[in-house]
Amino acid sequence: MALDYGLPSPLSHFDSADLLDALSTGIMLLDAQLCPIYANVAAQDLLAFSLNQSRGRPFGDSLYEGTQLRTMLRRALETGDGIADHELSLTLKSNPRETRVLDVTVTPLEGEVTGTHLLLELADATQRLRISRENDMLQRLDSSRMMLRQIGHEIKNPLGGLRGAAQLLDRELKGELKEYTSVIIGEADRLTALVDSMAGPMRPLNKTLLNVHEVCEHVYHLLRGEAPAAVIVERDYDPSLPNGHFDRNQLIQALLNVGRNALQAVGERGRIALRTRALSNSSIAGRRHRLVASLQVEDDGPGVPAELRASIFYPLVTGRPNGTGLGLAVAQDLVARHGGIIEFESEPGRTVFKLLLPLTEEPS
Repeated sequence: MALDYGLPSPLSHFDSADLLDALSTGIMLLDAQLCPIYANVAAQDLLAFSLNQSRGRPFGDSLYEGTQLRTMLRRALETGDGIADHELSLTLKSNPRETRVLDVTVTPLEGEVTGTHLLLELADATQRLRISRENDMLQRLDSSRMMLRQIGHEIKNPLGGLRGAAQLLDRELKGELKEYTSVIIGEADRLTALVDSMAGPMRPLNKTLLNVHEVCEHVYHLLRGEAPAAVIVERDYDPSLPNGHFDRNQLIQALLNVGRNALQAVGERGRIALRTRALSNSSIAGRRHRLVASLQVEDDGPGVPAELRASIFYPLVTGRPNGTGLGLAVAQDLVARHGGIIEFESEPGRTVFKLLLPLTEEPS
């Protein structure tokens, strides 16, 4: 495909687009009406469009929602000056739920015959931001662990006395009153187990070769048992996901905590989906892994409030009046101990928490 538009630009020196198609940076050429003339493979992938189907159509109208980029392009045409902007967010019209974050450079090109054109360089900043966000989250995890241990210590001491007093009272009572002491003892045991899970990360992992879907099925049945009648719990498993070495109890606890958080989000009516996916050549906090298990919990609740998104994995952070703010903090800690991380994306009507766990051939 020849790229000869009579323009004094690097594009005019190539007899073929093969070299441009080999670049990881997106390269686009727009005419004065902002219609695409050329786009290499990387640009078409970044913006999820086909050049052949978009010719003759204004770039912004057909491909994306983003007034900031539209303003950049118009200003470059009017002033003839190059413009660069970093971490520009674009919502693709082909997938309105997906937002791409790009570094964009716009360079006007003057041609004697064709007039002004715009050369766009597009670099995907999504991965860089994701790595930065994950690194920041893992750095803050140490302070969260310290807080969890301190909270656990303060709670566990009086719990022992509460349970002991309930046991003594249970011996003296008869009939229906014993049901109340049973409730007290049961709740004390439940809180003790929660405290142990908070302090548990200090203990070595007991990794065994696990079928991840067996763990998911276990959590699925627990969630179905706890869900209100009008809440639908679904599952969607990737059959290609291989076994991995994990601590079964801790993995169940982490996934269950995220699932219960979804149950609380939807309330008395809604839908929750457990989903698994195998991700190849994926990175976690900048470290690339050949294969990663993605365990996802999706709900159709109201979404995570904007003011909580940066701190949602901190202990005692909750958006519910009766919430403890410990479930997601504990889950993040347990997943991090496996070398993984929990990420989430949220908007009203769709929230997805993803437990990303490296799959290793041998336990570490």
